[in-house]
Amino acid sequence: MPIPGPVFWIDLFISFGIYLIIALSLNLEFGYGGISNFGKVLAVAGGAFAVGFFPGRIAAWLFGIGLKYEGGNIYKIVSEVNYILGDNPGIALALFFTTLVIAAIVGAALGFIACYPAIRLREEHLAMTLIAMGEAIRIIGRNYEPIVGGPFGVRVPDPFMWAGGFRYTASALFILCICLMVLFYLERLVRTPLGRVLRAIRDNEDVAESLGKDVTRIRMKTIIIASVIASIGGALYAFNTSNVVSTAYTRATWTFWPWVIVIIGGAANNMGVMLGTLAFVTFRKFIIFYKALLAFVPFDIVWLDFLLLGVVLILIQMYRPGGIIPEKPTSTLSIKKLEEMVNSGRGVFHRKREGLTSGS
Repeated sequence: MPIPGPVFWIDLFISFGIYLIIALSLNLEFGYGGISNFGKVLAVAGGAFAVGFFPGRIAAWLFGIGLKYEGGNIYKIVSEVNYILGDNPGIALALFFTTLVIAAIVGAALGFIACYPAIRLREEHLAMTLIAMGEAIRIIGRNYEPIVGGPFGVRVPDPFMWAGGFRYTASALFILCICLMVLFYLERLVRTPLGRVLRAIRDNEDVAESLGKDVTRIRMKTIIIASVIASIGGALYAFNTSNVVSTAYTRATWTFWPWVIVIIGGAANNMGVMLGTLAFVTFRKFIIFYKALLAFVPFDIVWLDFLLLGVVLILIQMYRPGGIIPEKPTSTLSIKKLEEMVNSGRGVFHRKREGLTSGS
């Protein structure tokens, strides 16, 4: 039996980081905010398309490369850009982070566009509208060639060319570092008043509105933040593969798989989502690695992970609907602590009243 080598584990860590970023963005929307975003591919593809459109053009303009090739041969342009980036890691990383910022802006714009259905629609109607919007961006990318080369795709500059033989190791380290920053940010966010309001809206929207919370504005803000995060995940995936093909951004890969991860790991629990992502990615990678040994199954092996993950999802819903790590209840003050605070407040009030009385 073959044993997975370093390349297998590096690829696993890269997939883990990218899927965790996207699953965390969905967890913010659905787990904490109760927003059924079945159009996650919209932001993911938007971030990837930003990588396919901007960095090659920026680098060609910066280095004056596009003028050398009549008709703008993108393959020759990207090859020469990669040659320059390989000798200039500072410029390569500057291009990398600049493109991530652009992808985040694109994600925010797409999130803002997706907000309008969230103003009036709820539950299944919102989900269907977001599915349609996610499919629309893929169709636009496939049929409008200037964005990402139409159905044939486009190469993108490799910001890790300077790492040489350790190119994928460098890519994995950068992706995991960005993933940890996203996790830290969302963990802090859900512990702020905004996170508590999101839970309140998810549990009972009418009660939150009656307490003066602007539900529409908060939902819009949540979708925009989650879209920014998901677009960064899509941009990282495009940079790692060094190409963008619109047909690769499907509902199954970039919408339904993140949903499976969140449900298996545990909605409204970022640690559960992290564990669910690790289980999901590891499971799929091992199936792909050992597919030659699984040739005995009576169907095409490419469908095995779909079938097994579907079975796991059904079992989770039947026996552990909260996921591997269910949502932790929001901690509140105990009755004893509340009584102490009330009594303390009464004591301060009586002392102030006595002081005013004696002064008069």
